[in-house]
Amino acid sequence: MGAFSDRVFAVVRQIPRGKVATYGQIARLIGAPRSARYVGYALRANPSPGDDAADIPCHRVVFKDGRMATGFAFGGPNVQQEMLEAEGVSFDDEGRVVMAEHLWNGTPAAGAGLPLGPPADFDWRAELGD
Repeated sequence: MGAFSDRVFAVVRQIPRGKVATYGQIARLIGAPRSARYVGYALRANPSPGDDAADIPCHRVVFKDGRMATGFAFGGPNVQQEMLEAEGVSFDDEGRVVMAEHLWNGTPAAGAGLPLGPPADFDWRAELGD
């Protein structure tokens, strides 16, 4: 795998159980905005899918509207949904993740290292002087 994929995997490993991230969010967190499609390509080649501590939990990455990729590489969207439900992720009537409840804020799970993004209450306007 290349450096891009390694960066993707490093961020995806930080997504806590019960949370999801979007392809675009992962792209921004690795410093490659507008590369969401390539994040998907990297995850399709995930060498260690699963939810154990050493795995890369690519099942926790969804589209920005909460939909799952129909071509989920490790068993299809039904398997992805089952894996997420086992972690406590809820879905709406259309089978999409309830993003308001489960979207990851970019802060790694406890003990996993430094935050990869600003805290949820970060005020960009105040910080940038607008």
